[in-house]
Amino acid sequence: PLVESGGGLVHSGGSLRLSCAASRGVFTINTMAWYRQPPGKQRELVASISTSGTNYADSVKGRFTISRGDAKNTVNLQMNNLEPEDTAVYYCQAAYYNGDTLQYDYWGQGTQVTVSS
Repeated sequence: PLVESGGGLVHSGGSLRLSCAASRGVFTINTMAWYRQPPGKQRELVASISTSGTNYADSVKGRFTISRGDAKNTVNLQMNNLEPEDTAVYYCQAAYYNGDTLQYDYWGQGTQVTVSS
């Protein structure tokens, strides 16, 4: 029930903007996030946004910005000064947490981001 868009190929130092929208059929969501999975590596958290604020992986701080979209249950990820190490499949997550405990979540199909050197 999540649809992502905005991936592609960019040169090192370039920018991309990812967008994600949840369908109307999802249950209540209080956190949205972007994860990525580089080739041959495990999926990792890139950034998240909730009523508590935003959170970023150290590797993207100062370069990436996560924000809510204008429509309900939408989220964007502005990626600037991209590096070849940012090459990965990026996944959107929409989740409901009760405190620190994940109750349920939804995932997008993933969008490829490739940064050439």
